[in-house]
Amino acid sequence: MFALKKMTKEMHDEVLAMVEQFYHSDAVSHPVPMEKLEQTFADAVSEDSILEGFVLNEDDTTVGFAYITEYYACEVGGRCLMFEELFLKEEFRGKGYGTRFFDEIMKAKPQVRRFRLEVTRSNEKAVHLYERLGFEFLAYDQMVLDR
Repeated sequence: MFALKKMTKEMHDEVLAMVEQFYHSDAVSHPVPMEKLEQTFADAVSEDSILEGFVLNEDDTTVGFAYITEYYACEVGGRCLMFEELFLKEEFRGKGYGTRFFDEIMKAKPQVRRFRLEVTRSNEKAVHLYERLGFEFLAYDQMVLDR
């Protein structure tokens, strides 16, 4: 049976192994230092709920992980949810787990007015999934200032 489990500190090694696979795939367009990935995991399992981490399971088998975060957007006039990361182990891709993950999160968050995610266009299977779920590209340039 499919289930989303909240990440816990005890899942560290299992999750970080998947995180490393994710960050060495075509889903990511630039390298990210390991200390940032460790900090992200620590934030996801902390008391601060700005970042939520999930492990996707089928029965007792881990099939992937995900991070989500909520924020307010004036142009939407309400809450938005950013799907920060979604990773499925290779042997579990194309079996409906991504769709089930999105369905469960969207049902659990009725207050959210916009769901958003980032995708590299070279990650064609992910793009296909997201478009099938109703996501569309937003012609929007972003700028960042890292601290």
